[in-house]
Amino acid sequence: MSGARESVHGMWSGRFAFILAATGAAVGLGNIWKFPYIMGENGGGAFVLVYLLCIVLIGIPVMMSEVLIGRRGRQSPGLSVKTLAQEASSSTRWQIAGWSGLVASYLILSFYAVVAGWALAYVIKTARGDFQGVTAEAIGGQFDAHLANPWALMAWSAVILFVTVYVVGRGVHKGLEKAVNFLMPSLFVLLGIMAIYSASNGAFSEAVQFMFTPDFSKLTINGVLLALGHAFFTLSLASGAMIIYGAYLPSNVSIAKTSVLIALVDTAVAMLAGIAIYPLVFQYGLTPAEGPGLIFVTLPIAFGSMPFGTFFGTMFFVMLVFAAFTSAIAMIESTVAWLVERKGLNRLVATAATGGSLWLIGLLTVFSFAKADWATFELNVFGKPITNFFEVVDYLTSAIMLPLGGLVIAIFVGWVMKRKITEEELQTSAAVYAIWRFAIRWFTPIAVIIVFLHLIGVLDLLLRLLGV
Repeated sequence: MSGARESVHGMWSGRFAFILAATGAAVGLGNIWKFPYIMGENGGGAFVLVYLLCIVLIGIPVMMSEVLIGRRGRQSPGLSVKTLAQEASSSTRWQIAGWSGLVASYLILSFYAVVAGWALAYVIKTARGDFQGVTAEAIGGQFDAHLANPWALMAWSAVILFVTVYVVGRGVHKGLEKAVNFLMPSLFVLLGIMAIYSASNGAFSEAVQFMFTPDFSKLTINGVLLALGHAFFTLSLASGAMIIYGAYLPSNVSIAKTSVLIALVDTAVAMLAGIAIYPLVFQYGLTPAEGPGLIFVTLPIAFGSMPFGTFFGTMFFVMLVFAAFTSAIAMIESTVAWLVERKGLNRLVATAATGGSLWLIGLLTVFSFAKADWATFELNVFGKPITNFFEVVDYLTSAIMLPLGGLVIAIFVGWVMKRKITEEELQTSAAVYAIWRFAIRWFTPIAVIIVFLHLIGVLDLLLRLLGV
């Protein structure tokens, strides 16, 4: 039945192209920048074990659901959900699940492009030897100076968005598919080389023990919920990316098999990132629980001290830029597709307009990091301090829009769509279908509600009241 509808944007050339594109959407700064430092902050191996369980129990079922929606609807996220709601003789208000993802990915990309610009700037800094023979304090000072320069942040984010607009504006085959066919294999090769080099020249055994030896005494309830939330977000779920990429998926490709493979590759990249980073961290006596500065402050200290540090440091940040680009083109695609479908814009014009507006909204993030007076303030939301516009957008998307979007998607696919339709689209064995259906109807909604309550502070309050 999905073949009865056709996407106006084109189709992936095959299963492999979709796997590369969807993996590129999932693999991003979250895998290489965020995952290593939150693992370091939450005890290492025990956190990894919980994270892997969450990928299997939550990530894969939700990914299958989103790809199913996209392939069945063959349109941008909101319109696909609307079409399927009509097919199920249900209210078209369910389309909020698709629109929420589209808006969330748009807002996320506005600050994601700024952070990706940091990585691009650090390619240049590392290549010209800015970190060689420099003290740790000086390297930290360089990062602070970079954030304090709004003109530099504006310029680097503009470069990121310009390249993203160029790629997406060329269409599914000439733009998206051609880009991921180059970027993803290059990313895997660079990450593999970095992991081998780091394992050979760093404290590999200490890193492996830290990453894969569970110490549950160091894992708090907060750490468990953080692993649950990160497993959900690292696969680009509830952001519209998997729905729009699923809209370009040929009907003869197995959604279940490809979703499992994408989750495995995404998880492998996160693990390899840890292997590429932690041996160097331990070898040079640095701390794994450094927080967001692990990539932009701690690692440059190691690169500035190790043999061939300039070369491998440059390669590391090139890899980070590639990961950022593959996610950026996925996040912008839903908005572009909607503008083409409903506003009748030429694809290149739609992409340019989206990129330009993203750059303007990104100025809120730029001046938040630059600590402009008008961009900084003091708020308290459910016990969480919010001090600038960047934190407002980050909290709105990660704590509210993505969890609620994922919850609505799970309920829509599990309870609103007809069983016959989901069976027809998934084309899998009875046992696999039964497991997926139980997970998406019961386990996933409960888990997402727990994550949402935790992120807005309600769960923490309940636990304190219960004395836990």
